[in-house]
Amino acid sequence: MSTISVHMPKYPECWSSCGSCASGDVFILELLVDVGGQIERDDNILTLETGKVALDIPSPYAGRVVAIHVTAGDTVEEGAPLITLETV
Repeated sequence: MSTISVHMPKYPECWSSCGSCASGDVFILELLVDVGGQIERDDNILTLETGKVALDIPSPYAGRVVAIHVTAGDTVEEGAPLITLETV
């Protein structure tokens, strides 16, 4: 078994061109996983609030959640660590 960190993905290209969806801070509205929980690839791990839209962030990997590095209400930047998974 090994561990892998899941990081905040790059924001959509359109956010920089129009700025309307991401006006203001981007923060975590809701965490959708718990430590010890098993997730599959593409399962949503959290919901972001951008001021105009809510956006679900999926996991690019399957595994068991061994650590959560953010909490609801946190602001997040591209590349920020979100969770750590134990993979098989």
